[in-house]
Amino acid sequence: PWVGHQLDLSQTQFGLWSALAIHDTSSVVGATLQYGAQALEIGTTVKLARALWIVPVAMLIGFLRSREKKTEVQAATKAKRPWFILGFIIAAALVTWVPALQPAGHQVESLAKRLMVLTLFLIGSNLTRATIQSVGIKPFVQGIALWIFMASSSLAAIYYGLIH
Repeated sequence: PWVGHQLDLSQTQFGLWSALAIHDTSSVVGATLQYGAQALEIGTTVKLARALWIVPVAMLIGFLRSREKKTEVQAATKAKRPWFILGFIIAAALVTWVPALQPAGHQVESLAKRLMVLTLFLIGSNLTRATIQSVGIKPFVQGIALWIFMASSSLAAIYYGLIH
């Protein structure tokens, strides 16, 4: 949020930038929640839309992999299907299209925001010096370099009107 304020980004611009530059959905929610309601709405929507693309991409990859010649061990292993994704899509559609469910949807949204703050704390507190030392510094440096590249390039595209 600090960078967004320094660059005088609008709520829309900051929401888009957060959704494109931040990897973790809960971190997008945390950052945009601090910036403003419109940034939260846009950032969350764009990030979730990107995340929903995982479904067709995963299905396509699964389909293509299922057509490959299998070894005996691979043939005996059956892929698990993530049914919770279908449940999420159905719940989102019902709250959107059935007006009577919208009050319950708002209550769930309010609870989800509170739980998201807790989740952000728990995710953030998982990184320790011991963890970094056990993995080594190279992946950490690579992650920071990639984050800087993605944050800078997506910010430039939004700031100069290439993405709006």
